[in-house]
Amino acid sequence: MQSHPYRYAFPAMGSDCQITLYAEDERHADRVSDLVMAEVWRIENKYSRYIKHNCLSNINQSASSAGTMAVDEETAMLLDYALTAFKISHGLFDISSGVLRRIWDFSSNILPSQADIAAILPLIGLNKVDWNRPILHFPVPGMELDLGGLGKEYALDRSADICLEQGIRSGLLDFGGDIRAIGPKPDGTSWQIGIRHPLTSEASSGKIELYSGAIASSGSYERYIESNGKRYCHIFNPQTGWPVAEMTSVTVMAEQCLLSGTLSTIAMLKENEGKQWLAERGVQHLWLDAELNSGGNIRLSN
Repeated sequence: MQSHPYRYAFPAMGSDCQITLYAEDERHADRVSDLVMAEVWRIENKYSRYIKHNCLSNINQSASSAGTMAVDEETAMLLDYALTAFKISHGLFDISSGVLRRIWDFSSNILPSQADIAAILPLIGLNKVDWNRPILHFPVPGMELDLGGLGKEYALDRSADICLEQGIRSGLLDFGGDIRAIGPKPDGTSWQIGIRHPLTSEASSGKIELYSGAIASSGSYERYIESNGKRYCHIFNPQTGWPVAEMTSVTVMAEQCLLSGTLSTIAMLKENEGKQWLAERGVQHLWLDAELNSGGNIRLSN
């Protein structure tokens, strides 16, 4: 029986999310999309820093008073992953760096002082947290964890798993520009994925052919402060407290979106060293530096 495309849109995790599913009938597609949306909202409700009295809120309440608590298996898995990313990035990918939001206000064009930054740096460092699965202990009061750098990508991968479990063999999940493809289109052709232009989210730099797997991008164009003609983006080096400055965007393709997002973020945080670091990883990628020089091993089409 021939499959047809069914499309759905919903808001989640501060993004416009879109689902395209090829299914034999609308009832099947509707059922799968309902399962996907329910899973994404479950993850958001559990780990969003904007929701009170959820799992992340309980962790940070404990962290604020140098407390100790046990976490469930799903949270433990994410913490294991975050600690691995922390180690392979030599401390640059750090889910404890969210405290920098206390001094960086992107609703204004006012920069924090170096004294402000110096005062908050002692609260950053995932290596300062005692993690003895499933027990978390925070020796330093006032710390907090933020899973925002993992949540959307994890939700994408979970959504793809649900689609496959429900018999979907062709589909595309787009959560605010992070992409997960479930196989190629039914006729065997690729999905055409537009890559956001570095200076505006309204334009594309070109397209990537994606048959399966994931694409995630990190960039300095989403949120920033403009001060004295210089742009300060929302991606912070947790060791200095200042935003990255040498890279404009990085795009990575991998089998899992969680991996794509982590690698692209680490490359941004490594500044110009991220170019060689990605090449050494052997992953498909694109990069654009602050001078708008580009490189990588993915071919873009118009």
